Amino acid sequence: MEEHVIDQSVPPPVQGEEEHPSLALANSAMALPGGHTIDLLGSPAQTNEWLTRRGLAPVDAGVREMCAAQLRSLREQIRSLFAARADGVPALPAAVAAVNDAMTRVPTAPLLRWDDKTGPYRTAPHPTTAIVDLALATLAADAADLLTSPDAERLTACGSPPCNRFLLRHGRRQWCSTRCGDRARAARAYARRSGGN
Repeated sequence: MEEHVIDQSVPPPVQGEEEHPSLALANSAMALPGGHTIDLLGSPAQTNEWLTRRGLAPVDAGVREMCAAQLRSLREQIRSLFAARADGVPALPAAVAAVNDAMTRVPTAPLLRWDDKTGPYRTAPHPTTAIVDLALATLAADAADLLTSPDAERLTACGSPPCNRFLLRHGRRQWCSTRCGDRARAARAYARRSGGN
């Protein structure tokens, strides 16, 4: 049974998250040893905080569950695309479609509105919806940019089970954090001592 952890200390960002917010989105749900998980988008408030820390929403955006669910859904589609790229297998068409949909959902210009007293003006759609749509589009575009850039060759999954984070490999490093590297080395040492392969 999977147990969700909320007050667990969050591991440091992985290599590449600063440059690619889509990588941070993919890593916003983390598997930990013992069947525990951390979900940084687990509630609307957590989602608003996550978006705010990345400059994708103001502190008072008022993210609702529907918007948080949209972000979690995009996260899963981006994770699917990153896994396909890292494993060298074809991507699921639904994941590609979800990223394309998120990128094209945002109007390229403010909409024309008409007030009976003051006349025409331009404005974005409902503010919270527009904020979330823009965040989704920004994250989707970043994922598309990452997957089509030279950095895509460095995209890999952390090599320390049960960790499910992605990173941009730097040199021979295969782990997202020192903690995961230590855990992998300890597992290899244990396997050698116990006669395993």
